[in-house]
Amino acid sequence: MATTPTPLPPTVPPKPSWDPQAGSRTNPWLRPTIRIRLTLLYGGMFLIAGVVLLTIIYLLAAQALHVGNELPFKLVGGSVQPTNNTCPEIIGQSSPDQFNAVLNTCMKEQRQLALDGLLRRSLIALLGLSVIAFAFGYAMAGRVLSPLGRITRTARQVAGSDLSRRIELDGPDDELKELADTFDEMLERLDRAFTAQQRFVANASHELRTPLAINRTLLEVQLSDPQASPELTQLGKTLLATNERSEQLVEGLLLLARSDNEIVDRKPVDLAEVASQALEQVRAEAEDKGVELRGQRAPAVVQGNGVLLERIALNLVQNAVRYNVAQDGWVEVTTESRQGQAVLVVANTGPVVPAYEMDNIFEPFRRLRTERTGSDKGVGLGLSIARSVARAHGGRIAAEPREGGGLVMRVVLPV
Repeated sequence: MATTPTPLPPTVPPKPSWDPQAGSRTNPWLRPTIRIRLTLLYGGMFLIAGVVLLTIIYLLAAQALHVGNELPFKLVGGSVQPTNNTCPEIIGQSSPDQFNAVLNTCMKEQRQLALDGLLRRSLIALLGLSVIAFAFGYAMAGRVLSPLGRITRTARQVAGSDLSRRIELDGPDDELKELADTFDEMLERLDRAFTAQQRFVANASHELRTPLAINRTLLEVQLSDPQASPELTQLGKTLLATNERSEQLVEGLLLLARSDNEIVDRKPVDLAEVASQALEQVRAEAEDKGVELRGQRAPAVVQGNGVLLERIALNLVQNAVRYNVAQDGWVEVTTESRQGQAVLVVANTGPVVPAYEMDNIFEPFRRLRTERTGSDKGVGLGLSIARSVARAHGGRIAAEPREGGGLVMRVVLPV
């Protein structure tokens, strides 16, 4: 009995026989594209303007012909009487030749006057029609280009770290709607990517909190044992400091992931009070390092999150204290409100900073002349967190080198 050979599996996967976009494709000549709409719009406007101008010229020409063909005289009781002031010389002409010559001259003058009047009225009509055409064209162009303005406004809002915005353009299926839909799809993918990234950082930070807290508890219990040897105590202190540094890193990552979003629940916050709270928290460290804290803080109220804004001031002041000179150093913190903006300025003495390194200091885990963590002064997230919080509040932060050494950090927030 013969057996049917088993067919071999295909070497490549079969191509799909159904195209999801095939049903949405229409005849390009029937699709209301921008080119067709603009062609119909401006062609129709030109046709309407031509018809209106032709009608006006026809009416003016008819009036001019009526005036130009009007006889400049009439016969009354066998005598000639002028009908207007065009030919007063026609009176008293007894010779037929003289009468015909004067009549011919008067008719020419009357036709010239009619043509002059036609030209003057045509120019006035053309001027008025031009003003109406430009105004109508400006209004129609604005209506056609209004979707571009909507796309631009949405792009500006997205540039402010608000990826939840969508254009959602309605109207005919033309190139602008296709552009808006493509832009919405891109924003959707970006929003999902950023949300997944923030969720991953937040989840990882939360997962790391528990073992770090357990380690800290075990180390503190071991350090509290009076019978522990000096070597074991020193090792416990070193491990506790390392564990504390890891906890700061986890807290910084969690705060950085949260501060990248726009602040929705806003309340009045005074930057002067926020800066004062930050100064009080670092005062002991500043005294240990011999750094003077000074500055005038005027009221500057903004709408935002007080905890996050205090984190900005605290990070800036801590960096200013830690990266300072060995002696006679100072940190100056000022706040003010001007031109609808609240400004927080933190200036300090310190080593000379090249101007080309200003952009690098806001990157996570980067420091001056070092790219990774290798210092006991922090975890390398302070300025990154400050910039993220400022952006979430619709503001900005900028750094510039101070003459003589040190930095000037300026935070500008909308009131």
